[in-house]
Amino acid sequence: MNQTSTPTTLPLSAASLRIAVVASKFNRDVSSRLVDGAIACLRRHGSKIVVGDVLWVPGAFELPQAADLLARNGRWDAIMCLGAVIRGETPHFEFVASEAARGIQHVALTRGLPVVFGVVTTDNEQQALDRAGGSHGNKGWDAAATAIDMAHIFKTRRRRR
Repeated sequence: MNQTSTPTTLPLSAASLRIAVVASKFNRDVSSRLVDGAIACLRRHGSKIVVGDVLWVPGAFELPQAADLLARNGRWDAIMCLGAVIRGETPHFEFVASEAARGIQHVALTRGLPVVFGVVTTDNEQQALDRAGGSHGNKGWDAAATAIDMAHIFKTRRRRR
């Protein structure tokens, strides 16, 4: 199985979708590359999103809070949460990574909206950079592709009711 993510063309358009991006300022060198990848994917699929549309929060722990804030206003078809949690010398990594994932999933389930987990969790900075446009592709691009796909799934299923 190929472990490298490559930009592929989705059969779906993002032109009619409103997709929010929430990104962590902590480890910004990685996060900004993830955001760039996400925006490139959204634009490739017809979105008019611009870098200024990204909501930057202090760290990965705050991603769920911001996603919930955005989800409550009903404006978005999907929300992407992007960031990097890099292991250090203390157990802080486990707490932040786990709670960010749990919180993002909680927002998705309680708000009935696709909320995509685009947080890379790695042992070191090089691994994070490899997943933010390096040798392992760009997980920001992958998160945007997931957001487009999930937004269409939700729209299609809601229409069928």
